[in-house]
Amino acid sequence: MADPAFDLEFQPAYGTPVKVAENVQRLTVNNPSAFTFHGTNSYIVGGHSVAVIDPGPEDEAHFQALMRALEGREVTHIFVSHTHRDHSPLAKRLKAATGAVTVAEGPHRAARPLHEGERNPFAESADSDFVPDLALGDNETLTGDGWALTALHTPGHTANHAAFALDRDGIVFSADHVMAWATTIVAPPDGAMSDYMASLDRLLERDDRLFLPGHGGPVNDPAAFMRGLRTHRRMREKAVLTRINAGDRTIAEMVKVIYRSTDPRLHGAAALSVLAHIEDLIEKGLVETDGPPSLTGIYLPRQGNV
Repeated sequence: MADPAFDLEFQPAYGTPVKVAENVQRLTVNNPSAFTFHGTNSYIVGGHSVAVIDPGPEDEAHFQALMRALEGREVTHIFVSHTHRDHSPLAKRLKAATGAVTVAEGPHRAARPLHEGERNPFAESADSDFVPDLALGDNETLTGDGWALTALHTPGHTANHAAFALDRDGIVFSADHVMAWATTIVAPPDGAMSDYMASLDRLLERDDRLFLPGHGGPVNDPAAFMRGLRTHRRMREKAVLTRINAGDRTIAEMVKVIYRSTDPRLHGAAALSVLAHIEDLIEKGLVETDGPPSLTGIYLPRQGNV
């Protein structure tokens, strides 16, 4: 299966702010992993009076690096794209140090209610303590000293995911919704594939020139890259349906075939991605199961759709 043209060339420059656009600096947390690439990107937007986007995890070295980078400047707002623990926890400490207002779509929540007996596999990854001072509605804009950021609600990775557009510059801080280095994890019940695809379509309606993501380097041709992501997801959906039609009945069977070239450390996330596709296929009437869809469910093609 062809993947989009991913860009793995990225120098994190831990502890040092890097200019990535006019009045925009990137500061990367030293928290590399299979899920965060080289680490989480925080962004400082503005000149003398600034906003910080995604302060990151509770990390002492990163907090000190942020404070050095912010020295002599007023911090008026702290924007949080979503409430995974690699993005939002440091907001509390940064707010206490600066007096800034925290801004997000809202607190953490699942994309759907938990089924009876279901456990959220990403519960420990959620920053359930974070509640923004200001819940910014879709297409609402906050302005500061020389900057204006508009919230673009982009559920999919999480239900409360938002990107932030620096509209006059054609820049979108795309967080974990669109990243140059890899596809986004969409894992029920935190996320939903139907939401993710709708959010991709929503951003494709815009005419932005640059995406600055939550991990890795910039996306320099957002429209072309997102079209590639959309095609990839549609092909993945087709692969899931093909495996079910071929006789695979469990997600574990499907993952072994569909993700045979993927790092085994990511097979757990891959299983959740397959589940997200299956939930969507069930909603579309193409797949059926006995009871709510789950990682251990048995899946059959809907009669007449083989």
